[in-house]
Amino acid sequence: MAAGNGEDGLGRLRSCQVDVVVLDLMLPGMSGLEVCRRIRADDNQVPIIMATARGDDVDIVVGLEAGADDYVVKPVQARVLEARIRALLRRVGAPSGGGVPKTETHGELAIDRTALTVCREGVPVALAPSELRLLLTLSASPGQVFSRQQLLEAVWEHNYHGDARLVDACVKRLRTKMGEPPGQPRYIHTVRGFGYRFKDSGQQPDQPDRFGPR
Repeated sequence: MAAGNGEDGLGRLRSCQVDVVVLDLMLPGMSGLEVCRRIRADDNQVPIIMATARGDDVDIVVGLEAGADDYVVKPVQARVLEARIRALLRRVGAPSGGGVPKTETHGELAIDRTALTVCREGVPVALAPSELRLLLTLSASPGQVFSRQQLLEAVWEHNYHGDARLVDACVKRLRTKMGEPPGQPRYIHTVRGFGYRFKDSGQQPDQPDRFGPR
């Protein structure tokens, strides 16, 4: 199913069930960024891959922060796009953290790894596929530090180096949805110069991380 502009695409998305959205940022009329924002504003967590022109780094970052799960740079080969779509669809329904109890509690968060749901103070938190997968990966090993490259491979299945933007933008969205105050992370802590780790907000403070401040 294809749509020639943003308004048409939003209309079709509201009337039909789709597995994944491939969204061109350069659309006539309403921009692809605005379409992405409206999809997420509707609380629709359909996986989104955005297509951007080569070198548009600002658009890439803004698009990821608006809620896209992944991106490709035009012109893109069909086999590359197909591989990204398959990887994204695999992680939509793939739980993480084998051997962990079905439901676990971290402070105000309740994570059900079987149902793939997250609640904060009993209220469901709507997470896009990359956000959910990232949270499942980090929370499966509280306290463990993950490099951005490790998270790229575990969450996005990207085996090439250098796409830290995907990780950082997803962490920013995830922190917002989990109600973390800006600059005061409760669950996902930054290990400066390296990556991220998950820490239960109910744990007692410990010594500063040797890699840098949280």
